[in-house]
Amino acid sequence: MKKKKKRNSKTKFQNLSQSVLNVLKQEPNKDFNYKQICAKLSISDASTRNQVIKRLHQLKSKAQIEETDRGKFKIIKAIDYYTGTIDISTRGTGYVITEELQEDIMIPRRSLGQALNGDQVEVYVYHRRRGQQPEGEITKVIERKKTEFVGTIQVHEKFAFVNVTDPKIQTDFFIPGREINGAKDGQVVLVEFVEWNDKQDSPNGKVKAVLGEPGEHNTEIHAILAQYGLPYEFPTVVEEYADQLDKTITEQEISKRRDMRESLTYTIDPADAKDFDDALSFEKLENGHYEIGIHIADVSHYVKEGTPLDDEAYERATSVYLVDRVVPMLPEVLSNGVCSLNPHEDKLCFSAVFEMDDNGKVYKQWFGRTIIHSDQRFAYEEAQHIIETGKGEIPADISLTKKDTTADPAIVEATLTLDSIAKKMRNERMVQGALSFDKTEVKFNLNDNSEPIGVYFKTSKDANKLIEEFMLLANRKVAAFIGKRDPKHTFVYRIHDEPNDEKLGALAKIVTRFGHKLDLRDRKHVTQSLNKLLSDVKGNKEQNMVDTLAIRTMSKAEYSTQNIGHYGLAFDYYSHFTSPIRRYPDVMVHRLLQHYLDKGKSVSEELYEEKCHHSTNMEILATKAERDSIKYMQVKFMKDHEDEQFLGVISGVTDWGIYVEIISNKCEGMIRLGDLDDDSYEFVEEEFAVIGRKTKNAYRLGDEVYVKVKNADLVKKHLDFWMIGSKEAVEN
Repeated sequence: MKKKKKRNSKTKFQNLSQSVLNVLKQEPNKDFNYKQICAKLSISDASTRNQVIKRLHQLKSKAQIEETDRGKFKIIKAIDYYTGTIDISTRGTGYVITEELQEDIMIPRRSLGQALNGDQVEVYVYHRRRGQQPEGEITKVIERKKTEFVGTIQVHEKFAFVNVTDPKIQTDFFIPGREINGAKDGQVVLVEFVEWNDKQDSPNGKVKAVLGEPGEHNTEIHAILAQYGLPYEFPTVVEEYADQLDKTITEQEISKRRDMRESLTYTIDPADAKDFDDALSFEKLENGHYEIGIHIADVSHYVKEGTPLDDEAYERATSVYLVDRVVPMLPEVLSNGVCSLNPHEDKLCFSAVFEMDDNGKVYKQWFGRTIIHSDQRFAYEEAQHIIETGKGEIPADISLTKKDTTADPAIVEATLTLDSIAKKMRNERMVQGALSFDKTEVKFNLNDNSEPIGVYFKTSKDANKLIEEFMLLANRKVAAFIGKRDPKHTFVYRIHDEPNDEKLGALAKIVTRFGHKLDLRDRKHVTQSLNKLLSDVKGNKEQNMVDTLAIRTMSKAEYSTQNIGHYGLAFDYYSHFTSPIRRYPDVMVHRLLQHYLDKGKSVSEELYEEKCHHSTNMEILATKAERDSIKYMQVKFMKDHEDEQFLGVISGVTDWGIYVEIISNKCEGMIRLGDLDDDSYEFVEEEFAVIGRKTKNAYRLGDEVYVKVKNADLVKKHLDFWMIGSKEAVEN
């Protein structure tokens, strides 16, 4: 009998050491004694138990496991285990980005475990052949990226399921009956992640809020905000605190500041703006130079650290600009009231004042707190009219007052001089290697019910660029003032890394389809040829697509205490100083600048790096929400034009469909390959095309085609098109 037992255990465990290792690997953060391991392996005989004890000590001597306590062992995580962030595609494949590996780790859908998109995870990487992309499986979720999701609820008698709107979330949520919170079948809800037990296919959740009926305007806008965790109302305590602030400007406060109320000062902003962050002042000096002031709302005077107001502003980190509303960083009493540089009112500012010549050269600079008085408010259209005509007579159709008005001759002269200087500063930036992205913005004409009744495009003109150049000047000089004078002092920089070589190569390959070239020899030639490309495509059918692809090749700008310069602007030092009403990093910059002007010591780098990271993340979320709201409006607009045909440009080609952007309104939709009924089409990647197997008919990137709406899904914010045919075929 003893021989039989020994033979059975030998048959069962051809490699006992590996079996022991496997038990420890399955729960790498837990330690086990030999009895627990034997129980896991269903070992009950004394002989094999002794073998397990022996193997444990052998594995310990080989440094494959460690003895955490007497008789207790734990796996030593090998190089096969990594931690990183998972990005899950809409098709269900995950990719884990780690610091250790240059390549992303591919995670098949079956190996995602309980990971959700954006989670920080532990991943085990399988052994692979040389040249293959690493592949692995999720072994642990370390930290959830988010715990609240938007979806549509399906209510049953005693439970419900929520199907999440985000296509990157590959599971639904199980909602017990007691957690449905009054939601009715088919409604859009906000669901909170509760737990995900090992034996369950779906996580448990609870309905936190009912957002409304799918497809309704307010429901979808609130759903966009909720999806990214962006609040649209201020807590009562914050509103009350803001209302009770002392907003009077005392003589004592004025005495601490540089009084610039006598300087010619005015603002230039969008016609529909409700808050005014910045103003310009202009004065001729006896030596032929100019004193030009860039005056920024002194938000940090009112928003003090450690207050409910500051805590809320930090959490929001940015205002969010949706198509039909602004979700402000600060309550309206501040953003549109006391902090806004309204005309004909004394206002507290933080200013950058420069002595400059006609060529934009700076001779002197001064930074500090001021009090100003704006003489007039201008819309960009009014300032543009002054620049184009050289005169102050502003016609009613572009006037803010909707009446014929005349600008002060001194303001006309100031505007023309500032415009001339701005153009020279811009040219100098281009010579230094700055990139010129003037991407067209899509805007909507909305009726009283926020329904889109028209689409128009907003482009940057001289008046916009005038303001932009002086804001860039202030941002750059403030950053250099600290960075050069006290490089060891912690400061908040706006940084932008060099573009990815691989993405640049892909862009160069694509633009050759349209007869353009990119010179990738070195940084100077890259920026020169990129600027030439962006200039050459202006007004062409491929402009928006090339602009978009070029932007995608760029690294993302971010906030950091570690200054590496700003590639896109060609600045060695750059920060954000000019928009504290709508950006929290600017508030931090104001505080730090004043602290160092007062000879204060350097602040905690670790603390401010964390704040920079938070601000960057919130900016990304706000940008995604803004894009989603535009996409929603585009789908809504197209839903009312389902019977019309539109001319578009093929903006993307994949193995599942063709993406087409309509020229007249920049709405993008997809034509599924299965819906091309004249042939069976296949994707040919190297030709950026889908080609018919029989007819050899091809639809290529950049081709002009006519399309018609097949389906406009307001909930998924997705357009499906029918292909009518190529421009040549339809028009001939």
